[in-house]
Amino acid sequence: MVQQVRKSITALGFFLVSLGAIAQPTQGTLALKPDAPDRYIVVPGDTLWGISQRYTDSPWRWPELWNMNKDQIRNPHLIYPGYVILLDRARGQLSISRGEAGQAESGTAVPAQSGTSEQTQTSGASSGTERMSPRIRSEPLAKEEIPSIPPGIIEPFLKQPLVIEPDGLDKAPTIIGTQQDRVILSAGSAAYVRGISNSKEDNWYVYRKGIPLVDPDTKQTLGYEAIYLGTAQVTHAGDPATVVLSSAVQEVGPGDKLVPAGTAVIPNYAPHAPGAQIRGRVMSIYGGLNKVGEAGQYSVITINRGRSNGLEVGNVVALYSAGGLARDVTSDRKIKLPDERAGLAFVFRVFDRISYALVMYVTKPVNTLDVVQNP
Repeated sequence: MVQQVRKSITALGFFLVSLGAIAQPTQGTLALKPDAPDRYIVVPGDTLWGISQRYTDSPWRWPELWNMNKDQIRNPHLIYPGYVILLDRARGQLSISRGEAGQAESGTAVPAQSGTSEQTQTSGASSGTERMSPRIRSEPLAKEEIPSIPPGIIEPFLKQPLVIEPDGLDKAPTIIGTQQDRVILSAGSAAYVRGISNSKEDNWYVYRKGIPLVDPDTKQTLGYEAIYLGTAQVTHAGDPATVVLSSAVQEVGPGDKLVPAGTAVIPNYAPHAPGAQIRGRVMSIYGGLNKVGEAGQYSVITINRGRSNGLEVGNVVALYSAGGLARDVTSDRKIKLPDERAGLAFVFRVFDRISYALVMYVTKPVNTLDVVQNP
């Protein structure tokens, strides 16, 4: 029941965000790709972004294409493997048909495949022969709806955030001591933690505050790098509680902080443009969980804009390479060259002044300090 309620809430949020995207002013006529398929069957591994990109070069504007065919499906934003996407070229709209696979999901029978043992016999009274005729059976579809973006890439950034807000660890449980007064802890070592007594969580991540993340424009500290150290498990409750390090990727010691491990919740919102005017910069780039110099497709970037600036989960932002300076040969003065569009990114986690985004499309490498703005 809890799972059904959670899915209902997710579906409602997904639906409302999509309606919000539809209500936003469009940026001119949305053109279909010349090779857009008239019919496409959804398969496991598809994403909303990927399906939309089959039809248009502006996949975040897919709700503008959608035909809300309520007679065919209760919620057209919940799409499952086996559903059929149909393109009405005359009206420039997409619709969903459950097709044969969808009929099976709803309990309607479909013919069994030839060669199966599911057959029934009909005796011929006059001839004495037996005639074999196929039975009908139904096969349920997988119930997992397709996500907005590839979930496996962003999951580590939901479980193990690499950015924390300025006061993000101030009130977090703290390692205050170690067995035998050890200065450095490794996997298998025990430690004492203050501030964990009221929690029912058994598994924790261990972090340390890293270098400050300074806004390149305002020079304000927006947050800090979160240095992931390992995992710990509570072995004895209390205040202080006793924990044992179940893993350690770096040395752990007194003063380090604990964050509940929990379960990552993958966002599944329709891609849509921000409702506010956004202009920011790329602050850092990750390939996997490691910092890298350039961002390509499916790199994760941090942006110096967040909730207080009007960003929300599901927003799509455009990435621009910052224009450099060039000498004007007619006046011998240096002029600022225009920014050049480099790609698109999907915002999947938002803090007050910093956000994570997944680079979905690039035409050229993206670098730190590149410009982020409305698509």
